Amino acid sequence: MTAEERQAGMAFDQFVREQRAPLAGFLRHRVATEDEAQEVAQESFVRLIRYRDEPPESWPALLYRIAVNVITDRGRRAQSHRASHHVDVDIYAEAIAAPGPDPGQALDTLRALEEVQRALMCLPSRCRDIYLLNRIEGMSYTEVAVHCGISVKAVEKHIGKALVLLRKQVGHHLSSVVSQA
Repeated sequence: MTAEERQAGMAFDQFVREQRAPLAGFLRHRVATEDEAQEVAQESFVRLIRYRDEPPESWPALLYRIAVNVITDRGRRAQSHRASHHVDVDIYAEAIAAPGPDPGQALDTLRALEEVQRALMCLPSRCRDIYLLNRIEGMSYTEVAVHCGISVKAVEKHIGKALVLLRKQVGHHLSSVVSQA
């Protein structure tokens, strides 16, 4: 690299340093955000590098013409890509990617639960209450016995009766749901 080329490169670097703030100020009035102004300024300086061999007095006009063109190009690109109609998928990614039951499986499960609920309502009230205390509330046979003022043996008989009646009501295919409930 010759001394003249080094001198021209230093002059171009100096021009870029001096013009960064004024160009950003010019752009702030023409774009939506400060970040966008900085991006347009950076892109303008990158495009200006192609013209660094032009006379230094032509650089300011070139720089501002390039900056206006960059804004115009971005506007066209946004319009042709309908950027205003785009939705940021990242906002919804968790909901989209969240694994869930197959809709058909969910419907089958809902129907099975409705059938179990109907069967529970058909149980004698004392039998149903004891079954629910044990299976839904999680009380042990002893706790149910104390709560209801009956013996543990009576609790066992009520639970056994509830299971037999529920199996008859909901069918053998749902017996695993009933016994685990």
